Amino acid sequence: MAELTTTKLNAESHLILDQPLLRMPYELSRRNQKTAQRYLENSTKDILTLSTRTAQRAPSAAPETTLASIDTMISKMQGLKRKMSNLESEEQRLHKSTRARLQHLQDLYEVQSLVDVKYDEWSRIRLSRLLVDYLLREGYQESAAHLAMSTGIEKLVDVDAFVACHKIEQSLREERSTTSALSWCKENAKELKKQGSELEFELRLQQYIELVRQGHEKGIGGQDVDMDGDGMNGVSIAVGGGRQGGGEQKLVEARAHAKKYLSGSGDFGLLGRAAGLLAYRPWDDVEPYASLYSPHRWHDLAHLFLTTHHTLYSLPPRPLLHIALSAGLSALKTPSCHSAFTASSGAIASTTTSVCPICSTELNDLARNVPYAHHTKSIVEPDPVVLPNGRIYGKQRLELFNEGAGTEKGMVRDPVEGLGGDTWLEGDVRKVFIS
Repeated sequence: MAELTTTKLNAESHLILDQPLLRMPYELSRRNQKTAQRYLENSTKDILTLSTRTAQRAPSAAPETTLASIDTMISKMQGLKRKMSNLESEEQRLHKSTRARLQHLQDLYEVQSLVDVKYDEWSRIRLSRLLVDYLLREGYQESAAHLAMSTGIEKLVDVDAFVACHKIEQSLREERSTTSALSWCKENAKELKKQGSELEFELRLQQYIELVRQGHEKGIGGQDVDMDGDGMNGVSIAVGGGRQGGGEQKLVEARAHAKKYLSGSGDFGLLGRAAGLLAYRPWDDVEPYASLYSPHRWHDLAHLFLTTHHTLYSLPPRPLLHIALSAGLSALKTPSCHSAFTASSGAIASTTTSVCPICSTELNDLARNVPYAHHTKSIVEPDPVVLPNGRIYGKQRLELFNEGAGTEKGMVRDPVEGLGGDTWLEGDVRKVFIS
């Protein structure tokens, strides 16, 4: 187990894990500003066009027509005011959240020592934030909101943003609908284009696949068909007239959809497979078309959306709690924590400390795959030697133990294994050097 060599707090190292704390409200505020700009530009253009047209027609138009045009302009301006008021309220909320987060980080810089009571308070707040982040990512929104409220950290977490993200994910994974995801792509079109995201293209491809699927299923003899038994998109497919009826119409819509949204991708291999769907039906089980028809594509789309969402808002792909736990386990882990020769904590002759978290039953398996701690200061006993079983001891301590245990002269025992363990010749004990 690693030793605590200093109690001085290094705030910079603590804040490596807290980069998303300020990044998320910044991205939300930027999106809010872009939305306001779009509303203002579109509404201003419409109002100016209507105003110019009304002024030109006013001399010859009836008074009722002119008044109706003026009422329309007033209605548009009132709608714009209402939208801008909502965006202003959201902007104020984001500013308050950012201010609270800056103060939370500033509190850490005012703590000088790891043993300070203020550091314990700050750490408890951060632990609550990590738990809320984990609950939100796992889909427990109500529990996360309740925890944030009970600990008073509503301004330090992004419950609403994760709830909106989870709704879109569920619409893809469970409802099998692309509507919400495409709306989200439209709101963030410029940012997604800069990232080179394929999310919108994959969503459009899935729309094409579903149109082709419905076209083939409706082409079967004038009855409702659900080949997978999963009610795709929650739509009841009614067939009236075979392939020449609704089925053929769906295939025509699919071709038009592909021409509009897929033809510009430049991936001719994928376009060729997509075109092949028109000839191969969902139940033909022919690759690579069966993979495109597979319901698992919806799970892939949900995962792609989550990855794109987290990348856009600079969120790590894994919960922050997992990252913090992995770092903590690695900082404490040493080779002896997973030694095959480590005795149980209940053994009389055991030197294993029960205080080490890595050696505990709860965390030992969890920490097995994380890297070992990097120690810049050696805590090895002087004049170390290694036994044939790989355990290292100071030569003097090993000799004192064997003298006290009454070990036969010229032989040595392992202090951990005690009197019931194996014995080796002194010549088998090798001296080791710290490199």
